[in-house]
Amino acid sequence: MKKFNLGVFYLVTAVVLACFPFQTVRESQERFTSEYRIGPKDLLEISVFGLEELNKSVRVSEDGKISLPLLGEVEVEGLTISELERKLSGLLEKQYLHNPQVTVFIKEYQSKRVSILGAIKNPGTYQLLGRQTLLQIISQAGGMTGDEGREIIIIRQRPDGESQSLKISIEDLILKGDARLNIPLEPGDIINIPVDKMVTIYVFGRVGNPGALSVKKSNIPTLLQAIAQAGGFSERASKSGVLVKRKEEDGQEHEIKVNVKDIIRGKKPDIKLQENDIVYVPESIF
Repeated sequence: MKKFNLGVFYLVTAVVLACFPFQTVRESQERFTSEYRIGPKDLLEISVFGLEELNKSVRVSEDGKISLPLLGEVEVEGLTISELERKLSGLLEKQYLHNPQVTVFIKEYQSKRVSILGAIKNPGTYQLLGRQTLLQIISQAGGMTGDEGREIIIIRQRPDGESQSLKISIEDLILKGDARLNIPLEPGDIINIPVDKMVTIYVFGRVGNPGALSVKKSNIPTLLQAIAQAGGFSERASKSGVLVKRKEEDGQEHEIKVNVKDIIRGKKPDIKLQENDIVYVPESIF
């Protein structure tokens, strides 16, 4: 298994994000604004030329209504901006003004938001403007912090009310550039980039650089990988008598004796190490 290079990871991330067609994104956002259907908790700014008492900001209620002076409660959920402007103009023309000029602006898109948390520089809630993708939201949130694990988890609410989890490989998305994984987000999505803590493996004895190895918990090396990271076998190392000392969850300690020659020859599988394992490579007596 190749060692994961964080420097390459961030270089490729920067190149990928830099290649987004931002003009297309702006056009998409403008189109989204005109086609957007107003929903609960959205904050609307309404102004009527010549009727100052209606110039105000109003929050859409949970049942999809706003309350305005002179007009009372008005159903707005599901309307676009232009549709709401025409509706308010019609209501005002019936009672108060001839050919009223109504302007509606959406200040906060509360009903179309996504949340991002975990190993991200600026976690929080973000407006979902247009057809935004996973990488675009990660970029908007400042990018990942460097201590992320191997996967991004997206929690999404299905139409039947149940939640589903989508797991996306960071390596496949960023390093391999699999465009299929750069999925469009949906309102209410929760993007979790789990933090991957650093753990320690110890390699002592007849190796080039004995001592502690700090590795990500999601990428703990195998026995051969750990020995290689510790500088490999030195002269007079006993490859047939390697010991792995391990402490189990119940506190009991035990040793695993390994003939590494059998692993190298493909006769036996390599051993996946665990957090705090101690690998000891003894000296050959011959």
